[in-house]
Amino acid sequence: MQAIESGFLLTRHSHNTSLGVKHEFWLKGQAGVYRLFTSAEPVVFFVAVEYRNAIATLLADFQYQTKSLDLHTFSQQATLGLYFNSSYQATQASRLLQAAQIETFEADIKPYDRYLMERFVHAEICFTGKFVQKAGYIEVHNAKIKPAPVACSLNTVSLDIECSELGHLYSIGLYADWGQWVYMIGEEQADDLGYIIWCRNEAELLQHFMQWLTRYDPDIIIGWAVIGFDMRLLVQRAQALGIEPRYGRANTLAKWRDSQQGGGFLDLFGRVVIDGIEALKAATYQFDSFSLEFVAQSLLGEGKSINQSVDKMAEINYQFNYDKLALAKYNLQDCRLVWQIFQHTQLLSFLQQRSRLTGLELGRSGGSVAAFTHLYLPRVHRAGYVAPNLPPDGGLASPGGYVMESQPGLYKHVLVLDYKSLYPSIIRTFKIDPVGMIEGLKQPEQAIEGFLGAYFSRHTHFLPDIINELWQARDEAKQQKNAAASQAIKIIMNSFYGVLGSGGCRFYDTRLASSITLRGHQIMKQTRSWIEAKGYQVIYGDTDSTFVLLNEPLESSQDPDAIGRDLAEHINQCWQEKLQQEMNLSCHLEMEFETHYQQFFMPTIRGTEKGSKKRYAGLTGTGAEQKLVFKGLETVRSDWTELARIFQTRLYQMIFSEQDPSAFIRDFVVQTRSGQKDDLLVYKKRLGQPLNSYVKNIPPHARAAMLADAENQRRGLPLRYQNKGVIRYLNTLAGPQPLEYISSAIDYDHYVEKQLQPIADAILPAIGLNFSAIAEDQLGLF
Repeated sequence: MQAIESGFLLTRHSHNTSLGVKHEFWLKGQAGVYRLFTSAEPVVFFVAVEYRNAIATLLADFQYQTKSLDLHTFSQQATLGLYFNSSYQATQASRLLQAAQIETFEADIKPYDRYLMERFVHAEICFTGKFVQKAGYIEVHNAKIKPAPVACSLNTVSLDIECSELGHLYSIGLYADWGQWVYMIGEEQADDLGYIIWCRNEAELLQHFMQWLTRYDPDIIIGWAVIGFDMRLLVQRAQALGIEPRYGRANTLAKWRDSQQGGGFLDLFGRVVIDGIEALKAATYQFDSFSLEFVAQSLLGEGKSINQSVDKMAEINYQFNYDKLALAKYNLQDCRLVWQIFQHTQLLSFLQQRSRLTGLELGRSGGSVAAFTHLYLPRVHRAGYVAPNLPPDGGLASPGGYVMESQPGLYKHVLVLDYKSLYPSIIRTFKIDPVGMIEGLKQPEQAIEGFLGAYFSRHTHFLPDIINELWQARDEAKQQKNAAASQAIKIIMNSFYGVLGSGGCRFYDTRLASSITLRGHQIMKQTRSWIEAKGYQVIYGDTDSTFVLLNEPLESSQDPDAIGRDLAEHINQCWQEKLQQEMNLSCHLEMEFETHYQQFFMPTIRGTEKGSKKRYAGLTGTGAEQKLVFKGLETVRSDWTELARIFQTRLYQMIFSEQDPSAFIRDFVVQTRSGQKDDLLVYKKRLGQPLNSYVKNIPPHARAAMLADAENQRRGLPLRYQNKGVIRYLNTLAGPQPLEYISSAIDYDHYVEKQLQPIADAILPAIGLNFSAIAEDQLGLF
């Protein structure tokens, strides 16, 4: 009987052989590290059987086999499988056929991905094979795999490098809760830090780094822009110095491939490299800036050891030349901050759970389409179909979520009722599914009617079941208080609507996405009707949320929270009855009572009487639990100043507390004009494109960036803003000027008229006041 072991999938690779493609999988298990090699197998793609003769002629010089299959395209064409012994041959054959206007199907699926998904393997694997002990790992030949739960810990280290502006290495920092190291180029000097290893030059630095990798053998390397900057430079510097960058396991070479779209790809065997920026974005974190300094300050309340207002590159160069101990501290501090951010946010737990559920690589950025394909494609084959290709025209836009016309005004006692995961619930309830639609269109009289001509089978479908499994897993994660797992599952479920409406997904069909969003419109309109039938006014609705105004005055016996819970229960009961009676469907829609706003403000669209959308403010809680909530207003927008945020917050607090804000407004304007709030006037905005792309109608932040780099060039300093970046600037009497090069007086009129007045004019009319009338007494003083 063969031994059975298990492990968590780290990296995946394929190799061409004379007999076919072998797959190489690196795993970490409780017993150590495994390197699995599968038996060779052919690479396959599919074509319609009607092209059999044309294919034989076109591929006469190729070595391949054909096989008639019981698989059809979504347009019901019978198919052939074409089998090749190398990925290269398969790719060339597919391109040749496509050039001859013969459509190929699934030719873009990577062989190792197909191998995993067809076995329903995601990240946790049990396996058998011929086991061979190697130095530091176990090699397994002729491996056979299947899914199985795995319990193991992954050995992780945080890495950061320091270098010159030309990319010459200065030091390499490494940090984990089990050790810390800084490899520094320079003459050995006395220190009491205990973590510096001195190196004579770059070559010795890289050799020490490779020795460290061999000794400590990390499974995961984390860092900040660690793939596109640190690892790329470590590979390229080694190559420039004639050193083989053997950073992978089993002494394998690390390879960097530049991308035509910018950036590039790192090939590394047996180790996962995870960029903290991309990991945070995958977990839906949002920050005004994703610089390490900003994120660390936001999450941890601490930052880097070099003052960010100085020229960072100049300071690093100075420290390398004159104070290497300070540079070592700075290098290690960056490593430690990244480690603490990962710990604070449970990013590794989140990414592991995402891999367990979807098969996405641990370090993969984005990947919603890949996750959907991994879960869905093998089910398509078992239903007798091959997957379609991407839409040739990129796809048509589908209707967005429902947004109700708002009733602007200042209100007391507004309830917010939310549908729990509305789009996944719609998919489950109305059986929305790519294969289900193909099957439903065959017998529409027995199917569930969707939108834009769609019909969905009541019996043949997969996506509703996938979502049901994820839903149950999320409920279990919540019960276990596993926030990382719960968040991962939520993101996956909510991504499926976007995938079906994306021209970047092979299963895209506008009928699918529209049958979700337009059903959502229908649900929200019906919800409003049922609530108003109970005697309440609906003042706004947005995608899955309904805002309900309670009747005034509330009686002392009335509890707004209880009213909200009763309304949600009533809506749920109405849906269960309606869907069962009219469509013979079980209802998975679930409305919840979310929030009671004691005070609530919905503004108008600026300059009109029409209510705005996706913009409001409210006050929740009582006493010490009171909280101001802003949605879409200036306070939460990254391109408004701190002056605006502070002013808006205090103004709304006073109005919601029914205090007269007139004196506050007058004082705030006086203090702004007299220079007492100059530290709050900085604009901070990200450049959305390279600086030379701004040609006509140049926005203020781009003008400031141009001034900054023009001055940097004049002083012989590195240009900071040519390829995007975040610019900080003030509006002066000479226009926008970068914070580092201010030459003119501040334009206080600009800040009063463009920052303070719009905020005040949005809400003051609701209490019968006017900003100009309040502030004009002060204008004559300046």
